[in-house]
Amino acid sequence: MTAKPGLLVAGELPAWDIEALTDRFDVHLYYAAEDKAAMLARGRDTIRAICTKGEVGADAAMMDALPKVEIIACYGVGYDLIDVPAAKARGIRVTNTPDVLTEEVADMAIGLLLAASRRIPAGDAWVRDGSWASKGSFPLTTRVWGRSIGIVGLGRIGGAIARRAAAFGMRIAYSARQQKDVPYEWYPTPAALAPHVDVLMVAAAGGPATKGLVDRAAIEALKPGAIFCNVSRGTVVDEAALLDALRAGRIGAAGLDVFLNEPNIDPAFLAFDNVVLQPHAASGTVETRKDMGRLMRENLEAQMDGRPLPTPVA
Repeated sequence: MTAKPGLLVAGELPAWDIEALTDRFDVHLYYAAEDKAAMLARGRDTIRAICTKGEVGADAAMMDALPKVEIIACYGVGYDLIDVPAAKARGIRVTNTPDVLTEEVADMAIGLLLAASRRIPAGDAWVRDGSWASKGSFPLTTRVWGRSIGIVGLGRIGGAIARRAAAFGMRIAYSARQQKDVPYEWYPTPAALAPHVDVLMVAAAGGPATKGLVDRAAIEALKPGAIFCNVSRGTVVDEAALLDALRAGRIGAAGLDVFLNEPNIDPAFLAFDNVVLQPHAASGTVETRKDMGRLMRENLEAQMDGRPLPTPVA
């Protein structure tokens, strides 16, 4: 019987994915190993694939430790921490799992917008802590219906957000490097877009090309009382400028699913009761996770079988 190819699992996966992977691969749970260096040494001549997650990645040192690796399959759409140039230099293919999480992330974007604008978490606390009974009615909030939204990055996720925003009667604009064939107003940069909208929704892809894309100029250009939401990556936004705007009261509310230095985010965010915080969970549904695992496995199996990869990025 032919030995199964070795697979290094760099980031923790659901049990159903691990079980499915063992059907085809000799699975090495790197994330659970006490002696990671020893696991790499044992797998030097047998591990032919790595699966990882966007927040875990795979660096050049890992690739050098496993010279037989042919593919790095990312469980997720973002692959910021995979050293793609190093992979290319070594002839290693890189894949991700696009499309399967588009609708969930767009749902979370609208959820954050509603929660921030209508202060839903604060209203929940108002009931639970007895304030409704002791203080009376909850303070008034602001509407979402009919307002203007500016979407930074009109890719798959940005487009799905736009479709949802249209159902709320919102006026839609966007910023992107190039104008698209869509019925929305285009601005070349977030800073140009910001003064024209009531809501700035960040949905651009992560990575070096978009680091600091939503800069201090963009944040300072927002209308007074604007709502700011981010379902992209923490690196896309100048976080210091965002915190300055929150401290100064220039932003009415914010809904954030992503941050710098996750999960150890800047504790300053915790002080604002007009900021809704989520633990980078926009794609976190059972359905999406199963679809992500299926597509990741399809990429891995295609590489082992010598077939075209379903979703290559390098």
